[in-house]
Amino acid sequence: MTPIRLLLVDDDPLVRAGLALMMGGAEDIEIVGEAADGAEVEELVGRTRPDVVLMDIRMPSVDGLTATRLLRARADAPQVVVLTTFHADDQVLHALRAGAAGFVLKDTAPAEIVDAVRRVAAGEPVLSPAVTRQLMRHAAGTAADSRRTRARERLAALNDREREVAVFVGGGLANAQIAAELFMSVATVKTHVSRILAKLGLNNRVQIALLAYDAGLLGEDGH
Repeated sequence: MTPIRLLLVDDDPLVRAGLALMMGGAEDIEIVGEAADGAEVEELVGRTRPDVVLMDIRMPSVDGLTATRLLRARADAPQVVVLTTFHADDQVLHALRAGAAGFVLKDTAPAEIVDAVRRVAAGEPVLSPAVTRQLMRHAAGTAADSRRTRARERLAALNDREREVAVFVGGGLANAQIAAELFMSVATVKTHVSRILAKLGLNNRVQIALLAYDAGLLGEDGH
């Protein structure tokens, strides 16, 4: 089995050492590099070709948000998991909108952080429905009306079935659950999700959820 290639990015050497220690015990994960600032990330990614980047949000020179946006613009973009100390940090929301596949708290149990890397490498978002709803509620603010207008304009590109799938993705449902709700195969759901991502120029399911919320397609409970 080819190991998951992982790049660690955090300005705290103790945090990097801790992450390296916990990841070193996983036979299917290989740490290919470490960086202390977002300014180092693009060059390191080009040289080491990681599958996943564990990215700190707050760094002194180039923060994780900027580094994530730059990475996700690459044709060979790795998946990004944001490291943070807060559930509802504004910068986390911006990172998710920029294309991060999810986030983990720095005080998360080691086994869960390792699992997050594996899940992201497999194409799954690392964000529970409950946390998604908390973040989306946190996103509501003074710019909500303008966001809703822009989101609805973007979603107009979808057909009715794709909009239904987008709403269920926004509610945090897995492909199998969506398939059961809409009486279709899991393969068909995957096809619809892929088409939604392509039509809207999005990177992952988290961004679909945020866009559906912005458009007013989800209630406060996420459904």
